[in-house]
Amino acid sequence: MPEFKYAFLPALVIGCSLYTVAEANDAAGEIVVSALRTPVDSDRVSSSVTILDLEEIETEQPVAVTDILVRTPGISMSRNGGYGAATSLRIRGADAGQSVLVIDGMRLSDASTTDGGADFGNLFADDIERIEILRGPQSILWGSHAIGGVVNVVTASPSDPLEGRLTLEGGSRNTLNARAGVGGSGKAIDWRIAGSTFTTDGISARSNGTERDGYRRQSASGTLTARIASVLSLNLRGYYADGRNDFDGFAGDSRAYGLTQAWTAYAGVNAALLDGRFTNRLAVMESRTDRDNFDPDRSVRSQTFDAQGRGRRYEYQGGFALSDAVQFAFGGEREEQRMRTASPGNNTLPFTTTRAEADIDSVYVHARVSPTAGMTLEGGVRHDDHSRFGGNTVFSAGGSFVPWDGGTILRARYSEGFKAPSLYQLFTQYGSADLQPEHAKGWEAGVEQYLLDRRVSLSATYFERDSDNLIDFAYCPTTGTLPGECYIPGTGVERFGYYANIDESRARGVELAGSAQFGGWFARGNFSWIDAEDRSAGTTYGQQLPRVPRYLANGSFGYEAEDGYSASIALRYSGESRDRAGGVMLDDYLLTDLRAEVPVGAELSLYGRVENLFDSDYATANGYGTLGRSAYVGARARF
Repeated sequence: MPEFKYAFLPALVIGCSLYTVAEANDAAGEIVVSALRTPVDSDRVSSSVTILDLEEIETEQPVAVTDILVRTPGISMSRNGGYGAATSLRIRGADAGQSVLVIDGMRLSDASTTDGGADFGNLFADDIERIEILRGPQSILWGSHAIGGVVNVVTASPSDPLEGRLTLEGGSRNTLNARAGVGGSGKAIDWRIAGSTFTTDGISARSNGTERDGYRRQSASGTLTARIASVLSLNLRGYYADGRNDFDGFAGDSRAYGLTQAWTAYAGVNAALLDGRFTNRLAVMESRTDRDNFDPDRSVRSQTFDAQGRGRRYEYQGGFALSDAVQFAFGGEREEQRMRTASPGNNTLPFTTTRAEADIDSVYVHARVSPTAGMTLEGGVRHDDHSRFGGNTVFSAGGSFVPWDGGTILRARYSEGFKAPSLYQLFTQYGSADLQPEHAKGWEAGVEQYLLDRRVSLSATYFERDSDNLIDFAYCPTTGTLPGECYIPGTGVERFGYYANIDESRARGVELAGSAQFGGWFARGNFSWIDAEDRSAGTTYGQQLPRVPRYLANGSFGYEAEDGYSASIALRYSGESRDRAGGVMLDDYLLTDLRAEVPVGAELSLYGRVENLFDSDYATANGYGTLGRSAYVGARARF
């Protein structure tokens, strides 16, 4: 590997760690929900998993969920401006649309976006109690898009008859962020409702702009669990978010803005039979996202874009425990995707409207077996039938082994993933109905080691992933005879490009992590080397994939007193990356943050942070602005 621009970083990250499943909590007692969509002890999971609990989330003081995700191994992020702007998350170098987002068991996506994936730009840390990051292809249980991995977000659940929490903070650029949640737990019903509001003057979305592009957002969520009988329960969940973000044109400042509304509703019935050994869940979920863009400077029609994505899912999930050593998970799903997009060619032409739909029917089975003490083997298969391109089958197999007293955990896994073409890629004026699914095959092997009564932990993971049939935008030639693909299907109208299965990639890498805590003093950090190459024939062969830094590192040092006082310094390094295939290089950067918290009584604490302490100038996307030095103070209360 070439030398780092910041020579001290290798020593920083090899000796300390931030957030791995191993050191986050006691491995024998940790529960991973996302891995098998049912609770599983973490030492029986073959995949690489990171778990962030409420204490860790509050310590980091994130505004958006991506603020804390990028501090975990193997994850990079790019954003087209400040908060609320288009945000792309990449896990182990996988494309932005190749990761699945789940909130309280509800898989979120927007069928009207280019890649059909989830919107991480509007995902804030509202009433969140836990985040799990599952790395590597995960399509057996999570289906399409799960090539890079899964981000599973769990909101707060009540444990007392009446409880709540409130957070209020403000800071740079007239930023105000308020969150509140209240709920209760009884013999028959558990319930919780929460809401939040966020507003900021923001920064210029374009790096050459002079005026600020603001953002405001409101959200609400609710959950209810009713225990109808000793073996039967009902779950109702809902999520809503409404946002407005200002943005700039390619030339710089503009008065353009976008409105986004998204909601998701879930209803499920759970039945536990045979003394709880046979579990069943039958659920239906519907989500909808409406996006509208406007430009007040247009003389005839101010609306420039209109899109609506809708999805409905029907799910059955079963689980059967033959014994403590043999368990099965199985199920069937149907997903119905609907999309409508419209945009005018100019101020006077009518909207060009595209409507499209597709359905996916799926079945899967996954088995977990423990033949001897400390050893777990698992494997699964999934088959999906897409109404547009037909069937697809994927497999996985892996195992974990605790050879001694729990101080060491070994993991290894082979897995496959796929991503169905989005409706946008299939049916818009740039689409092709002949597209086939993207495919990925990957494996990983890792070890976790605990020392000195678990006050010190170390972990290392090596991974590889080969992807083919990747969908990318192919530009048409500007001279000579145009091939047939350069005409809108069924017409003689030329187009400047189209989506096609043209790319291949290979990713491999190492993720190192470790932590040490003695008394109140702690040091944590991680380092990721991600060699993600374009393997497509042509001039870009061998290049690092766009917006995937080859090197990522995080570290934090600080002191946490037993009475709640804490102070820490955190560093985040991102190596240089290419903005797009064959495009300009983005410089590497190092960001420094300071955080502190002071308790005021048993249920109230004051906290504050300074982000980008040295006001570093950096970019995650060429031509777009990033947040400079920012300071925030806040208060957190519970009852």
